Amino acid sequence: MYVFVYGTLRKHESNHILLKEASLLREQAWVEGVLYETNRGYPALKEGNGTVYGEIYKINPDILSKVDELEDFLEGRGENLYIRRLKQVETDTGPQEAYVYYSENESLFQQYIPSGDWKVHQFLQGKPERILYFAYGSCMDDDRFKKAQVDLHFKHCLGAGLLEGYTMKYLFHVHDGGRGDIIEDGGTMEGVVYDIPQEAVEYLFTREGVSPGWYRAAFIDIVIGGKAYKDVLTFIVKAKNDETCPPDHYAREILRGSYPHVSKSYHEKLQNQLMEIGMTKEQVQNLLKPS
Repeated sequence: MYVFVYGTLRKHESNHILLKEASLLREQAWVEGVLYETNRGYPALKEGNGTVYGEIYKINPDILSKVDELEDFLEGRGENLYIRRLKQVETDTGPQEAYVYYSENESLFQQYIPSGDWKVHQFLQGKPERILYFAYGSCMDDDRFKKAQVDLHFKHCLGAGLLEGYTMKYLFHVHDGGRGDIIEDGGTMEGVVYDIPQEAVEYLFTREGVSPGWYRAAFIDIVIGGKAYKDVLTFIVKAKNDETCPPDHYAREILRGSYPHVSKSYHEKLQNQLMEIGMTKEQVQNLLKPS
């Protein structure tokens, strides 16, 4: 059996210990519904037209009973704080049936959470002075920061970060071609990690089109030089399409920006990927030349 968790049971959250013997199936998953702040230290999911993000775990009956207790749910009882329902939960590799905890208790719905993501909500509420940011697309390229006159916020680069379980693909469609995205498909990829201030976060939310709904903020765990770092900020495309070859200028930014940081093998992988989705070898070689 499987359970979808969206609040304090998620990785690195206060009640995640209840899932210590569970197996993580997907850390990027989502269900239809509306998420609310309860002002009690945890969120509440309400049935509705929206998207709420979380994680899926494979569990056994013992774990399920512990989660039921946490959620104040007792099967057959008339009044429960939360209601457990079996739902189709979406992932990058297809739907998975899992238990989801909803509430019908109106007193819990104190503040609507627009992002649909409890971790993002906490981050925005807390506004930490600095945070680690994982770039995998054109944000690996310093020239873009310089043109936007925000390069002073991206001076502290920690180098390449390794992200397990994901692949970078060009799944966001713009009029002139694809743009970078990451999908949780069991792959391995690299990107560039920055230690950034709050001013840079505001710039990134605008640049990635979070308000228009192009990309969403998300938190992932990465490895830098063999050391693990948790809850690193990144951005993921919301409405994914078939992979489309990017325009030359965007591909050049990715190849140029990643080159000083990522491994040689990964840089070659980026080059081969461009040829697999439509570019000629000559085009890719030209992109590698100094502009």
